[in-house]
Formats: sequence, structure tokens, C-alpha cells
Amino acid sequence: MTPLPDGIHTVVVGLGDLNGILRGKRIPASHWPVIAEEGMLLSNAMFALDMTCDIWDTPYTNMATGYPDVRVRPLTDTLHPMAWDPGAVFVFGTATTERGELVPIDPRNVLSRVIERAEAMGYDVMIGAEVEFFLLDPETRKPREKGIQVYGLERAMELEHVLGPIRNDLCAAGIPIEQSNPEYAPGQVEVNIRYGHALETADRVVAFRGMVKQLAIAHGYRATFMAKPFFDLSGNGFHVHHSLWKDGVNTFADGGKLSALGRSYLGGMRARIAESAICSASTPNAYRRRQAYSFCPTNDTWGYDNRTIALRVLEGHDKSTRIEQRDGSADTNPYLLMASQIAAGLDGIENGADPGDPELGDGYANQEATPLPTDLPTAVAAARQSQWLHDLIGTDLLGLWLQQAEREIKFISQQVTAVETERYLENF
Repeated sequence: MTPLPDGIHTVVVGLGDLNGILRGKRIPASHWPVIAEEGMLLSNAMFALDMTCDIWDTPYTNMATGYPDVRVRPLTDTLHPMAWDPGAVFVFGTATTERGELVPIDPRNVLSRVIERAEAMGYDVMIGAEVEFFLLDPETRKPREKGIQVYGLERAMELEHVLGPIRNDLCAAGIPIEQSNPEYAPGQVEVNIRYGHALETADRVVAFRGMVKQLAIAHGYRATFMAKPFFDLSGNGFHVHHSLWKDGVNTFADGGKLSALGRSYLGGMRARIAESAICSASTPNAYRRRQAYSFCPTNDTWGYDNRTIALRVLEGHDKSTRIEQRDGSADTNPYLLMASQIAAGLDGIENGADPGDPELGDGYANQEATPLPTDLPTAVAAARQSQWLHDLIGTDLLGLWLQQAEREIKFISQQVTAVETERYLENF
């Protein structure tokens, strides 16, 4: 049993739900020996909740099955202090059924299977993450700052009273933050999480999003990872940086350039990026990001260090040569996002895929590239027709994921917006 540091009175055990939202329980330190040895129980309904905690009957878990428990076991090597919560430590957990079996609707298992496939091929998948979010006034739910100051050091200093603790406290909590900067909207921030083993990085993103929201509250803000909270401002993206390593060597690099193996991985990613859009953007709102000249891609173009495209190749040094996929929304499930991208890349290696010619200019102007879905119904239709996604995610989980998407489509379609009322009520 991993002992707790002196002065600790609470252990926070957390894991990601269907949407990658951090959920769990707070445990008194006196009960930690039992939890460390036996785990804790949560209803498997956690993997069938939408983002508002609404629940509906699904084939795997429903009123007839009684929504039984899963057993959550802490990964004790992830135990770290929470500086903003004195006397508390956080530990990440993984879930199994009471019989010790994997939970078919736990998205983390999808990524685990893909990583096992990569390891069988001899590769260690390394992933870095860039995640964007807004810091808002809790009362107005709008940014306190005015104007765009992307990379602005004065704006960074304005926000340092909250961004400093986010960087420093999360590093101390086991999430290796490399840097932060103001982004392309007032109140918007980007934080880079250093690359690590893929599953570890996905766990860190889940914890990161939950902890940032806690830290924001502690410093008088409300943080949101919603993809497009303001239509006239930049949306929140989730950029994923890929490399495959073997025997301590980055196989994507060949003298500082993308290797032939890296090109095949890239070709596989390009082949599936439109088909797997449901994994990168899962709500109607997320597709509001997909606008031309928004720095969110609208087609499957790739290129070298080009932010108008979907797949950006970064070269220069063997250790840092990598491929960045840029279509993800900050609020999507990191396990499904990474699993779909990595699986596509591994397919590309096995099939010797060719990514085609790079885009050397404005990717948005490319009329020959395959367009990405720009609305959720199109993404759902593509997913339902994809045997590849069914095989990758599994029937139970993909069905649940698409059910949620269709419920969101229906919910949004049944609303009369304030803009409609303002525009039409007095004029007709």
C-alpha cells in the first residue's frame, strides 16, 4: 500500500466518464488503506451520463440491469498533492466490473487496446497535447479582458495570478505543463502538456480539465472547455502531437525530416480524419468551430508547419519531429480522440499509405481536398456507416456515443434561441 504524505486528510480518486469529464469520490485518509487495496464502487451509469448528468436506457446498462457498480482501483503511482486543496491528494483510477472484467463502455479501454496493438508492432506511442479554454467571470460568464492579445506578455501578466497556479500546481500534481499563453480571444488561454506515453497523456488531459476548473474557482474565475462559447470569438481546440518510438529512437525522424514510416502513419491519419469526426467533435456546438480561416481545419489537407491545414508536420530535430492533428475540440473525450488518430496511423503503417502531396499554401482554399464534416448530423451519419469505427470502439460504446450525439442534435433543434426572438418577434 502506498503510504500517504504527512498531513493528508483526504484522497480524491477520479477517472473520466463518457465525455472525459473527471468524476470520482473524496475519501478520508483513514480509509485509504482499504481503497488502495480493494478500490471503491461507482455505478456503471457514470459511463452512460451525458455532460449534464442526464441518463437514459442503453443496451449495456439500463433500468432492467439496475445500473450495477464498477470497481475503481487507484493507480497509486499517480498520487500527487493538490496545492489548491490543502491536506488533499489526487489519484487517478481505472474501472472494472465486479468480476474483474473490462467495462465495454469505458472509453479508456479503447485507447488501451490501440496502444497494445502499437506495442505488438514494436512501437511506443508518444503523445503531446495542446488544450485551449476560456477564463470567465462567474457572474457574467464572459471574459473580463477586452481585445485579442495572443502571446501578449502583458495579458499573460494580467492572468498570472490564476495561470501561475495552474502551471505550477498542476506540475506538482503530476501533470507536466510546458507552457501557457494567451490565445486568440479575450480570456482564452492555451496550455501545453508535455508529451508522454499515450494513455498517460490522455489520463492527464482528463485530470487537467477537471483540475483547471477547480483552480479557476479558487481564483475567482469560471473555466470552460466548451468548443465555441462565443460565436464571434476563437473556439477552443485540442491539438494532438504524435510520434512513435522504438528502442529510444523517434521512428518519425530521418535526419530531422519526416521518415518514410512517419509518412505512412500520416497517410493513415488522413484517410480516416473525416470518417472519425465524431471522435474529435461530439456536440452541435463543437462544429461551430469548423469555419474557414478560424485556425480550425475544414478539410483533410496536410503540410509542413502550416496552421491552415488539418495535419501539420513539424520537423527540425530527431527528438521533436512529429505530426500534429488539429481538428479536435477541447471538450471531446481524449481517449476516443487519441485512439481514433493512433489507430488510423497504425493502419497507414501496415498498409504503406501515401499521404499525397503537401499543401504549400492556404489549406482553406484547397478545393480538391476531402472536406471534414461541419455539422454533427453529417459526422453521426459517417460514423454509423463506418465499419472501421465499429471495430475500433465496439458496438456498445459507439452506439452509446452516437445516441448521445443524436440526443444533443434533437435537444438543440427544439430550442428557440434568444437571437431568433430578438430578430423575428417584433418584425412579423
